[in-house]
Amino acid sequence: MKEAKKRKLDILVISDVHLGTYGCHAKELLHYLKSVKPKTVILNGDIIDIWQFSKRYWPKAHMKIIKHFMEWVTKGVKIIYVTGNHDEMLRKFTGFKMGSFKIVDKVILELDNEKKAWVFHGDVFDVTMQHSKWLAKLGAAGYDTLIVINSVVNFISEKIFKKGKVSLSKKIKNSVKSAVKFINSFEQTAADIGISNKYDYVICGHIHQPEIRTIENDQGKIIYLNSGDWIENLTALEYVNSAWSLYKFDESLMGIIDDDTQEEDELDNNKLFDNMLAEFNLMRN
Repeated sequence: MKEAKKRKLDILVISDVHLGTYGCHAKELLHYLKSVKPKTVILNGDIIDIWQFSKRYWPKAHMKIIKHFMEWVTKGVKIIYVTGNHDEMLRKFTGFKMGSFKIVDKVILELDNEKKAWVFHGDVFDVTMQHSKWLAKLGAAGYDTLIVINSVVNFISEKIFKKGKVSLSKKIKNSVKSAVKFINSFEQTAADIGISNKYDYVICGHIHQPEIRTIENDQGKIIYLNSGDWIENLTALEYVNSAWSLYKFDESLMGIIDDDTQEEDELDNNKLFDNMLAEFNLMRN
C-alpha cells in the first residue's frame, strides 16, 4: 500500500501528552505524528507524566510515541524538549544536547518572518505548583481518575444510548468560576510578560486549553498561543508559511487507524526503561 503523503510543517508544538496515564490518547497522537513532516518539533512539557509513572501501566502505544520521536531525531529533525511540571525531573538535564535533540526550560524561536516566539510550559505561573506541590500531585491523580470514569461514561453513552461523547473534566472546568478565572489570569500574565519583553508570540501549554488569540495591554499587544493537550482536546500548534494554526484531531479518523497494538520486535518495556535510565545517569555524570 502506498504511504499517504505527509503534510510539511516548519514548526510543530505539542504539550501535555501525559504518557503513562490512562487519559493519554497515544494512538490518536501517533496517527497524527505519522501524518506530518516537521522541520522543528517543540515538546512543550508534560510529555511523560513522571508524577504518576508506573511500569505497571505503560501500553505499547505509549512506547511507540517515544520511539517515533527518537526516529525523528535520527533523521535530523530538530526536537526541543521544554520541561514541564509533570516531567520536572528532566530539569536536572537542562542544557543537554544529543544530535538534533536538546532539553531546555524555555526557548526563544527566531521565526522566518523576523518575529520572535517565547515558548515555555507555563507552570511557573501556577501558585498551587509553587507553594503546594503535594496538593497539585493529588489533583493530578484525581484528574486521571476522572478521565477513567469519563471513558466509562462515554462508552455507555455511545454504545447504549447512541449519543455523543462528553467531557466531564471540561464541564467542571468551564462551570467552576475559579477555574475560568485562573485560565484568564494565566493567559493575561503570559501575555503581559511577553509584551514587556517585546516578543511577537507567547506559546504555552500546562492549562490544557487550546487557544490562539491577540491579547493587549497598555504597553502593546501579543499573540498568545496554547497547544492544548492529548487528554481531552487532542490538539497541536502548527507553523507553516509564516502563520500559526491550531490543529484538532478528527476523532472520526479512529475508524481507519491501523491497530497499533500489533507490535513488531520491540524491546520489553522494563528493559527499555532500564536502558533509558542508564543513559540519563551517564548524562548526569
